[in-house]
Amino acid sequence: MKRTLIAALAAVVLATSCHKPEAQPFSVIPMPNDVTLGEGVFKVAGANIYVDSALPEDIVSVAQGFAGRMALVSGKKSDVSSTDKGQKIRVIFNGNLADEAYALTATTKDLIIEASDRNGFLYAFETVKQMLPAEVYGKERAKKRVDWVIPVVSIIDEPRFAYRGMHLDPCRHFFSVDEVKKYLDVMAAYKLNRFHFHLTEDQGWRIEIKAYPKLTEIGAWRNGTMIGKDWDSNDGIRHGGFYTQDELRDIVAYAAERGITVIPEIDLPGHMLAALAAYPELGCTGGPYEVWHRWGVAKDILCAGNDEIFTFLEGVFKEVADIFPSEYIHIGGDECFGGDAEPDRPDPWDVCPKCANRMKLLGIKKGPDAKHYLQNYVTARVQEILAGLGRKVIGWDEILEGNLAPGATVMSWRGVQGGIEASAKGFDAIMTPYTYLYFDYYQGQERDKEPLAIGGYLPLEKVYRYEPFDGIEAGAEKHILGVQANLWTEYIPTPEQLEYMLMPRMCALSEIQWCDAENRDFNRFDKSLDHTFQILDQLDCNYSLDIRCLVGMDRIPARTSEALANYLTNQP
Repeated sequence: MKRTLIAALAAVVLATSCHKPEAQPFSVIPMPNDVTLGEGVFKVAGANIYVDSALPEDIVSVAQGFAGRMALVSGKKSDVSSTDKGQKIRVIFNGNLADEAYALTATTKDLIIEASDRNGFLYAFETVKQMLPAEVYGKERAKKRVDWVIPVVSIIDEPRFAYRGMHLDPCRHFFSVDEVKKYLDVMAAYKLNRFHFHLTEDQGWRIEIKAYPKLTEIGAWRNGTMIGKDWDSNDGIRHGGFYTQDELRDIVAYAAERGITVIPEIDLPGHMLAALAAYPELGCTGGPYEVWHRWGVAKDILCAGNDEIFTFLEGVFKEVADIFPSEYIHIGGDECFGGDAEPDRPDPWDVCPKCANRMKLLGIKKGPDAKHYLQNYVTARVQEILAGLGRKVIGWDEILEGNLAPGATVMSWRGVQGGIEASAKGFDAIMTPYTYLYFDYYQGQERDKEPLAIGGYLPLEKVYRYEPFDGIEAGAEKHILGVQANLWTEYIPTPEQLEYMLMPRMCALSEIQWCDAENRDFNRFDKSLDHTFQILDQLDCNYSLDIRCLVGMDRIPARTSEALANYLTNQP
């Protein structure tokens, strides 16, 4: 018996000693632009890290963060030092590399990481993490045997676009600080660097403004929400919430650690019903107003003929600029006219005496375009306010109607035409067309198998096929700063559904934003998604799976939506 036990133990030891570590299949998203794979592997766990002594502390912290993560999930500590004692991971400054670019060279003996800025090093380590087993994204030491190795590889990589954005609307449905941070974690894993935070709406004001406390006392709360798509219904359940300034500073710092800039949006002069409910004197009629319980576009709007709105906006933006250090502040500008709730009611600016007097003073002639020129006046005044605060303006593509003042950046959402027109006129633009990049649209054609959504159909492959330069005039491509997807939340009441609508479509977005056009390949991308699903499982993040990918699979990932799992179960 003793001999048998000894033999069994010896067999285990032999099997362990003979185990040859194997790297994961190369499944990095977004795909690096220049990759050469070799033979063999580099052992990451326990490898000490040399950090170039010329690198500042914020870059050293990137290497320390990676070492800490590896120690957590592998149980093997890595020393980080600026003294070269034969460390196997070397973090080196390379001034020849562009902003956010990196070079990564792994042999069987060492790993060299080079970049010229903090984001470049962040992205290099993110690529290393994606080459490792998905357990590297876990919250504890891996419970099973894991080969903490990456393949021998040479990578030279940099993003196609400097602006790589993702949007979140916490106004229709409110999401907590922790939920926002989780959203940022997922963005960071796929190298997005701009978080567009839509903070004001008809259905709720979400940012604390100390000069105007009623914005959150009154404007942050609505007395119910419409049920499904019954426009005249109200569930009677009070809904709302807001972020304090300290909470927002915490979010900004958390994002910055992950290479992400937060761009706040204060939508004006429309989509302001929550603000008007708090301060009715800012509207054309004086109210009374109520924070809206239904979806759609409200008629009521800030009164362009009332100078008090500019005092109000200056006070708001002073506090916004103090919280958010971003170069840009988004001012909305969309859907100011023709609100769908009261189709027979005229637009307030068409019948407001104060607005009429303002147009007269400005020399704006009466006619269907008059209110667009009046909106240009409001936009220009806000541009002046923000310029005084050292900030630039982004607005939705409606700000192009009339005569847009120089210096504004246009976000093209009503298809691609806004970006085409803006770039042709010399304005910078960010492409966010609803036809390809509105993630509140359905992902499957069988809507009864999907969570209720606003409408539309936007499957993963259609997102991936979008090309931002299509239709852009030759020579105007320089004005396309980047690409962003938007996630509006009228029909998204829970974090789980938010994540379901986001992923994996955001992975497709990341390749549009990062990869050179010739390096995008949907079949290659599609095959890489299984590793992404494993990563999302580790992040405890929900996601949608295209049904065709699931049919015939032995494993339905842990977080697969119940709707899709039920669909498969019920198939003949």
